[in-house]
Amino acid sequence: MSQNQQIPPMVQEQLAKLQQTQQNLQMILGQKQQLELDQLETGKALEELNKADENDAVFKHAGTILIKSNKKDLIEELEEKKELAKTKASLLAKQEERLKTGLKEQETKIQEMIKKPSSTGTQQSSSG
Repeated sequence: MSQNQQIPPMVQEQLAKLQQTQQNLQMILGQKQQLELDQLETGKALEELNKADENDAVFKHAGTILIKSNKKDLIEELEEKKELAKTKASLLAKQEERLKTGLKEQETKIQEMIKKPSSTGTQQSSSG
């Protein structure tokens, strides 16, 4: 498009929706990445905890302090955390797929609107 031509309002609206969807997708991907890191950390903690003897002292984080706990309770807590993270990851994956599908549809719609600018509101003018 040349600088003289302006983007029709309907195309501008679709572009804004596209940008919002892209931002939402980036947010989901960031959450998914953080969740994956949390899952790795939880998995390593469980691995180390399972190596510990029953008599070994174990601790858990509570804010900025460590609290003495027992191995059985910590394992249950971490397994629950791991399961919750798995559920969240599944939900995020579904959201990601929906957003990717929406992006493709929006991109197609914008491309069609650009190809047919006369259908966005201005009728062909007759000479004369």
